[in-house]
Amino acid sequence: MLVPILDILKKHEVKAMFFWQSRLLHKHRPWKRVIDEGHIIGGHSLRHRDLTRLTREEQFHDIWTNKKQIENLTGQKMKYFRPPYGQFNEDTLEVLKELKLIPFLWEVAGLDWEHKKSAVHIVYNIINHSKDGSIILLHELKQTAEILDELLLELKAEDFSFDLPPFN
Repeated sequence: MLVPILDILKKHEVKAMFFWQSRLLHKHRPWKRVIDEGHIIGGHSLRHRDLTRLTREEQFHDIWTNKKQIENLTGQKMKYFRPPYGQFNEDTLEVLKELKLIPFLWEVAGLDWEHKKSAVHIVYNIINHSKDGSIILLHELKQTAEILDELLLELKAEDFSFDLPPFN
């Protein structure tokens, strides 16, 4: 579902951040297009486990491996990391600091993983809970691609801005 999402983002001249697990890194994934079009790729762990259930050493291995795999694939330094499920603890923060990664969370969850059959609820949820500057969590899902054009039109109509954090 990444290509339709990228097409819609390009149409609206909106940049996004993509947080990828290592299992999503493969040669057929359009990672080069993501970077070429000005989006940011961040880390999202090796295997999408709740980091708070791991030892510090396991967390370090998970995050470091994810970081290295993304950097090896893209040739760029990874700067941001979104912990799976938004779960983190002091060990996570220490590991991120040691690896020079910025933790990145969200303010509004689109709940796109729950609304498979009623994608319109994704739009309503975001519109009703967002303010300009909110960080919105969405996933690369069919239902997300289906509503993204409408969502961006509605957010633009409410004068929302679409700024990314600095990469360097």
